[in-house]
Amino acid sequence: MNTKILVVALFCSLLTFGQKNNTINDLNSKKDFYSTIAQKIWGYAEMGYQEEKSAALLEQTLSNEGFKIKKGVAGMPTAFIAEYGTGKPIIAILGEFDALPGLSQEAIPEKKSAHKAAGHACGHHLFGTASVAASIAVKNWLKANKIKGTIRFYGCPAEEGGSGKVYLVREGLFNDVDAVLHWHPNSVNEANAGASLANKSAKFRFYGVSAHAAISPEKGRSALDAVEAMDMMVNMMREHIPQEARIHYVITDGGKAPNVVPDFAEVYYYARHNNRNTVIEIFDRIVNAAKGAALGTGTTMDYEMIGGTHELLPNLTLQELMYKNLVKVGGITYTDEEKIFADKIAKTLGLKKANLETAKIVQPYKSKGKPFGSTDVGDISFTVPTAGMSSATWVPGTPAHSWQAVAAGGTNIGNKGMMVAAKTISLTAIDLFLDNSIIKKAKEEFYIKRGEDFKYIPLLGDRPPALDYRR
Repeated sequence: MNTKILVVALFCSLLTFGQKNNTINDLNSKKDFYSTIAQKIWGYAEMGYQEEKSAALLEQTLSNEGFKIKKGVAGMPTAFIAEYGTGKPIIAILGEFDALPGLSQEAIPEKKSAHKAAGHACGHHLFGTASVAASIAVKNWLKANKIKGTIRFYGCPAEEGGSGKVYLVREGLFNDVDAVLHWHPNSVNEANAGASLANKSAKFRFYGVSAHAAISPEKGRSALDAVEAMDMMVNMMREHIPQEARIHYVITDGGKAPNVVPDFAEVYYYARHNNRNTVIEIFDRIVNAAKGAALGTGTTMDYEMIGGTHELLPNLTLQELMYKNLVKVGGITYTDEEKIFADKIAKTLGLKKANLETAKIVQPYKSKGKPFGSTDVGDISFTVPTAGMSSATWVPGTPAHSWQAVAAGGTNIGNKGMMVAAKTISLTAIDLFLDNSIIKKAKEEFYIKRGEDFKYIPLLGDRPPALDYRR
C-alpha cells in the first residue's frame, strides 16, 4: 500500500472513530430522557397485543424525531414501522414492549408480587426503548453526515407467546431489508451467535356435558377429565421424543365448582425443539393425544393455534461485527447503592453475594450457542441476515421471567444496561451504512446457510394474529 492510500485510509478511520464517539456522546446526553420512557413502559406493563400506551409512547418519540410512522401493520393494532431516510441500504432495528402475566413487582429487592397484574420480567420495556434510542442516534448520524440510506424501526408486539414478528414476516414487511439488528435484556453482556428453539403453541378446548357431580354424575361428560387424560398421555410421550425437546402446558380453565361436572375445559400447550420439523412432528402427536382424550371421555375437542416460530439462523458476519462494537462500548458499573440492592437480590437467588464483575465485562465470543428459549426473531433470521446481543440489565445470576428481573428492570441498573445496547446497535448500524461489503458478505453467508431449496412456511399457518390470547 503506497503512502497516499495509507494516509487516506488512516484519515477515514479517524473520521469514522470520531463519528462513532459523537454518537456515543449523543446517547450519553439523553440517558435520562430514555430512562424516563423505559420506566413509563415498565409501569404500564401491558401484555401481548394490549400494549396501546407503550406502542403510542414509542411511536410519538420517533415521530418527534422526524420518522414516518405506519401504525397497525400486519393486522396488529400495536405493531408499527418507523422509517427515516431514503434508498439503500435499509437497516432494521427491532423493538419489543410486551409484559408477562402474573409477575407484577415493585422495584425493590424483596418479593412483593400480587400474582395478578403483569410485569416486565423479560425487560421488554428496556428492549423497545433502547432500540428506539439507537434508531434516533443513527438517524442523527445519517443527517449530520449526509449519508444515503434508510434506518427502520419495527415496533413488534406480543413476543411472549403471540409470535408478533411472524405476521410481519408473513406480510412481506422485511423483504426489502438488508440487515436486521436486535438485542435482549440479560444478566451478562454478550454478542454470541444466537441459538433458539422452534416453537408451536395452541390452546386445546374440550366440550362436555354438565351435571350435578353427586346426584347425577352419570349424565355428565367431564371436559376436565379430557384435559387430564390428554396431559397424562403427553407426559408419557416425553420418554419417546428427542431429549432436546421441551413440552410445557398450563390448564387455563378447569371448571368453576367441584360439584358441577365441567362442560368446558382448556389447556395451553407449547412444543419446542431446535429444529422446526421436529417441532411439527411433536405437535402433531400432541394433537393426536387430544383427539384420543376426547374420544375416551365422550367429549369433543378443537384447538386454536396461538403461536409458532422458527429457530434462529445465525449470521456470523454480522455477529462478529456486533461483538466488536459491544467490546468497544463495554459493560456497566454499579454505584454503592446499587451494590447493596444487587447483594439483596443475590440472596433471594441463593447466592451469598452478587458477582458484579460480570456486569463490567463482555463475555468471550462464541460462534455457536446452545438453544434454550424461543423467539419470533427466528422467522426474521430466515428472511434477512440478522444479528443480536444482550446486555446486563439484571443483577448477575438473575433468570429471565422472574420477579427479580422485574425489580432490577425498574431501577437504574436496567437503564444502564439499556444504554449499552443502544450504543452497540447504533455503532453496528453505522458500520453497515459505511461499508456495503459487510452487507454483501452477510447475504452470501445467509443464502448458503438457508439453502437453495428453502421456502418460508410460518408454523402458525394462515391464522390472523391471536389478538385475544392474553385475555
